[in-house]
Amino acid sequence: MTEQELLQMPAADYMNEQQLDFFKHRLQQLHEETAAEVAAAREAVATTDLAAADELDRAAAEEENRQRLRFAERKYYLLRKIQRSLDKIEDGSYGYCEISGDPIGLQRLLLRPTAELSFEEKSRQEQKEKSFRKNR
Repeated sequence: MTEQELLQMPAADYMNEQQLDFFKHRLQQLHEETAAEVAAAREAVATTDLAAADELDRAAAEEENRQRLRFAERKYYLLRKIQRSLDKIEDGSYGYCEISGDPIGLQRLLLRPTAELSFEEKSRQEQKEKSFRKNR
């Protein structure tokens, strides 16, 4: 099934078996790609030669490792979100907002297959965060 075919389905078919299979496949693919990126980052950190000839080279290598570790940490967090989304497909709650229970929407899920909130709830959450930062 293509994205276009998915979007052309009637609203009444929201999160039917075909749509769930589409997103399951997409999430599994994303999981594999992300796991490979985490493994590559770990390998790069493990093989970095920190016994460089001078202090500048050593400092540059350490900074690169810090950046790789931050990258790997973000990707590892994404792996957990992907797995939560796959679990939701299995329990039947995928595609529905965790707060309101409303459909998240196919367009949003195509852009962010790990989305847990509807556009409206995410906007409300961001507004609260914005006003909280202003009041600090």
